Amino acid sequence: MHAVVVFESIWGNTEQLAREVAAGLGGERTEVVDAASAPVALEADVDLLVVGGPTHAFSMSTSSTREAAKQQGAAQVPTRGIREWIEAVSSPARAVPVATFDTRMVTPRLPGSAAKKAMKRLVALGFRPLAKPETFGVHGYSGPVADGELDRARRWGAELAGLSAPALSPDA
Repeated sequence: MHAVVVFESIWGNTEQLAREVAAGLGGERTEVVDAASAPVALEADVDLLVVGGPTHAFSMSTSSTREAAKQQGAAQVPTRGIREWIEAVSSPARAVPVATFDTRMVTPRLPGSAAKKAMKRLVALGFRPLAKPETFGVHGYSGPVADGELDRARRWGAELAGLSAPALSPDA
């Protein structure tokens, strides 16, 4: 299986979770790449796309919400997040399965989901939803990742691998 995990991370929490999802996916080729440097055309042999980012202002981050994070002390603010990457990515030649995840503060629990918005836009481009969008909790803006969430991310990656396996078999 060739899986690509594209993430946006400002405080490092979403990147940690993306790497755990990728570890759970396993597979022969699992790439983990940040949205700022992710290619806008997927290779033809990609079997699964996973996209994750932080929830900012009830949705995917924007340049202004990333700037606000910088004002709050974030040291590594990406120039392009998943919103801009999705806007630039080419429609797939076939309905590549996709899963999305986001990070949100555990408390206060605010509405909105970057993962749901990302899924909606990716499906509109021709990707096929593999699983419902997933949310992982972090403590405050800067983290750390909430207890148990890294393990849960790895398990979710394994679940995604299991869900995509039937679609990859020649008898499917």
